[in-house]
Order: sequence, then structure tokens, then C-alpha cells
Amino acid sequence: MFRAPFYIVIFFCFLVGFGGFGVDGLSAEEPGRDHRPNIVFLFSDDHAVNAISAYGGPLKDVAPTPNIDRIARQGGVFMNSFCANSICGPSRATILTGKHSHANGFMRNGNKFDPNQWTFAKQLQASGYSTAVIGKWHLSSNPVGFDYWEVLPGQGNYYNPVFLQMDGTKKKFDGYVTDITTEKAIQWLDARDTGKPFMLMCQHKAPHRTFSPALRHLGSFDDVTIPEPETLFDDYADRSKTLAGNEMEIDRHFDWAYDAKVRKDERGEVELPAPDRYGTPEYNRMSPSQRKEWDAYYGPLNKEFLSDYAAGKIKGKELVRWKYRRYMRNYLSTVKAVDENVGRVLDYLEENGLAENTVVIYSSDQGFYLGEHGWYDKRWMFEESFRMPFLIRWPGHISPGTKAVDLIQNIDYAPTFLEMAGLSAPDNLHGKSLVPLFSGNSDWRKSLYYAYYELGEHAVPQHFGVRTNRHKLIYFPMTEEWNLFDLETDPNEMKSLHADPGYHSKLEELKFELESLRTQFKAPAYPRPKSKS
Repeated sequence: MFRAPFYIVIFFCFLVGFGGFGVDGLSAEEPGRDHRPNIVFLFSDDHAVNAISAYGGPLKDVAPTPNIDRIARQGGVFMNSFCANSICGPSRATILTGKHSHANGFMRNGNKFDPNQWTFAKQLQASGYSTAVIGKWHLSSNPVGFDYWEVLPGQGNYYNPVFLQMDGTKKKFDGYVTDITTEKAIQWLDARDTGKPFMLMCQHKAPHRTFSPALRHLGSFDDVTIPEPETLFDDYADRSKTLAGNEMEIDRHFDWAYDAKVRKDERGEVELPAPDRYGTPEYNRMSPSQRKEWDAYYGPLNKEFLSDYAAGKIKGKELVRWKYRRYMRNYLSTVKAVDENVGRVLDYLEENGLAENTVVIYSSDQGFYLGEHGWYDKRWMFEESFRMPFLIRWPGHISPGTKAVDLIQNIDYAPTFLEMAGLSAPDNLHGKSLVPLFSGNSDWRKSLYYAYYELGEHAVPQHFGVRTNRHKLIYFPMTEEWNLFDLETDPNEMKSLHADPGYHSKLEELKFELESLRTQFKAPAYPRPKSKS
């Protein structure tokens, strides 16, 4: 549990009890200057906790993340941090609004975020904060509540990306998107109004599919052994029948050119099994010099693979393992650039005397499958995509090296940011401020609600669930199936216990808890099976 020194807790409570930092947020020490903490929100896309060494997962020694770990070492890491809806746009909407997807109106990718609704950014801006969002936005409407924004259209690109400007124009920038996003964030920090506290959202595209590394990182993980997940060859037995119909398997659904970086023009007469649907959009964006460097790395490796495949040396499970290794090397290389750029921001804060009064948070919109259950992508309520990173540094408020086990969710970010700024959150938010946890408050939630609303993308059905410290219940309304997992005895979620007589009372207890949460959050009715009117 986070514990702050007693005098800090009393001081903070005094400030909050008297309306935060005064009507205009001014400090009594220096009239005319607002001393509320700055907030830097460093955000990535699809970053699994298993690819962050501070979480101690299987890749911690293979692919360390030293700069993200700095945040944990100098602050804390939440070990049980989860998303409300494991998909990009909905997660971002949840963070901005502090509400579950059905309440903020952004239930699935392709929806348009309503810019007229309340967001924490609007309230911080109105209270005197300078606000900016730079990088991936992915909400279909322009940012509101920000003094400055410069965002990627849609998903954005890794190489030579285009950024949407505040005047509606688009500008292309040469280089790698993770580096460019950070450069723009630092430029804004340099140009900001230094008389105001600031809130910066620096949001990266990486490590989102297509897992395209910075050219300087090609080959970074070629000489290490990447451990294989226990569940890489999951047969999907003993759980919902919908699992076997998924379309996000490394085996059957990983594209050769788009994902594995084996282009058609490299293959000659070698015929590879499907799929190969999307081509090479990132390669097509490169300059001749960038392509030359790319080809110098991938060309010989692909030539060797194609020769071995044509000779029958790589097939069956070995082919899956080859694709898994290619996937992981690319994914981890994109993470490497994110970590480097997190370090650039941390260094900037320290070099400019801002570190002591700046809250730094690292998070991602959800987790991601790194071969677990044979998958890439996200969506399911299974742990690997349900869990999301949350690391935080707040000098004087969070003891260095703290690990918290409380159940938190991205609905909690908005009220947390407001309380840090001495502001009150609206009563209708679904989330709770995390600030009381920093001082050891143990009066905290015992369960989390999850809802996935996408309409069959990757053949993942809509499903809903509840998670406690030990158990998880998932309901699949279109097939009217329940899955119950004991995460203590079955951490990989390989066998549902919903029909086990020994778990009958737990099943009923969690069904009741799920309905209680749905009532509390005024969730819409479950979708009905197509066979029923």
C-alpha cells in the first residue's frame, strides 16, 4: 500500500478541505504563482505488463525497460491495474471521462467521441492548468479541453508520420513516430506558460500492430532466447466454445507481409499459407534510404527462412514458433523505443527542475497477448489483455519502490488527476480517486466490472464480467455461457469451473456481484442470441 509521510497527508487534506488551492489555485508562498502539481501522462498502445520489467514477468531479463522502471523505482507500480473495455478508442474515452463505455458513448472502435461531454482535461483547463495532448488520439473527433494538441489521424503510422494540426491541416514529419511524438511533447514543455501548472498527455502509437521497430533497433533481440508461453498451443478446451472460433492466432491469422515482414516480392516461387491480406503500408511510407536499411536487415533473414520453409525444415509447430519469435522481436523492439523516449521525458523534467513537483504516470490503453493462448491482439477479458500497466511517481506522496495490490481501473484516472489538482470530481463518475490509497486507506473496492462491445472483430464476441482479487466470472450472452476461473489455482485461465459443484456458491455469489455492478453503473441490457426474439 502506498504510504505518504503523515505531515504530507495532513497538508493535502487541509488543501482539499479548503477548496483545493484557493479560488484561483494560487500558493500563499508566492502570490501570483500556481504551485499545484504538474501531471505528465505517458501513454502507449497495447503494452502488455509482461513486457515491462518492473512487473517482474517472464521477459524482465530478456527485454528490460529501465526508464519505465525508473518511475516504479522512484514511485510505485500497481500490480492489479485493469481496463474497463479492452480496445483502443473505448479505453481512451474511459480515461478522459471516468465512466464506463456505455455511459461515455464510445463503446467500440468506429464510434465518435462526443466532445461536448465532461472530461478531466476540460476541468483542469478551466481551473488554470495549461493542457496538451500530443500523439495518438484515436477518438474520431478533435481534442477539446486542451490548449494545444497535435495528434495522429486514426491509427497513425510508424514511419514518416502525418500529424493533424489544430487548424485542420495535416503535416508530414520525417522519422520514427515514437521519437517525433516525444520531440513535440518536449517542444511544448519548452514553450508552455511557466506561470501555470501543466497537464501533458504524451501518447504513443507503439507497440500497436504492425509492430514496426525504429531502424536503429532492428536486430535488438536476435541474440536472446525469448521464452515461450506455456499456453502458446492452447486448444481452447474447457471454456466457452467461442474461444476456438477466434481470429487472432499467431498460427492461423498472423499476416506474412503486414505482421511477419515477409513481403511477396521476396518470396519468388515459395508459397506460404494464408493469410496475407494487408500488404506493407509501413514499408511503402519509407524513404529509399530507410528501405535500404530495412532490407539489409530483413532481407537475409527472410531469404534463409524461405529456403528452410521450401525445404520442409520449418512446418507445424516449428512454423508457429518461428512466427512467434519474429512477432516478439518486432514487438519488443517497438517497446524499446517507447522506453527510451520515456527516459527522454524524465531527463527533461529533472534537467529543468520540474521533477519534484510533477506527477509522472506511465500506462497503456490495455494489455496485449504475447503468444499466451496462441494469440496476439487484445479484446478478451483474460488476464493478459484485461490487465494494463499503471506506474506512478509523485515525490513526497508515494514512497519509492512501492507495489500496490489494490484493484484499480482506468475509470479511476480522471478523479485521481482532479484530486491531485485539489479539485472535486463530478458525482456521476464511475471511478474513484486513487489518492487515498497513497496514504494507506484500505477502504477500497473488492471487484471490477468489464464490458466488451465490439461486433465480432477478430471473431471475439461481446462479453461481460466481474473480477475480484481471486476469481473471475465472464458471461457470453450470444451463446448464453458462463465461465468461472479461480486465478489462484489456475492463473492461466485454462479451465472454467462454472459447472464444478464445489464452486456453485462462488458462481452464484459472482453472478450477484456482476448484476450489482451493472445496476450501479446503469449498464444496458445484454445483447440477445440471434435465435431468440
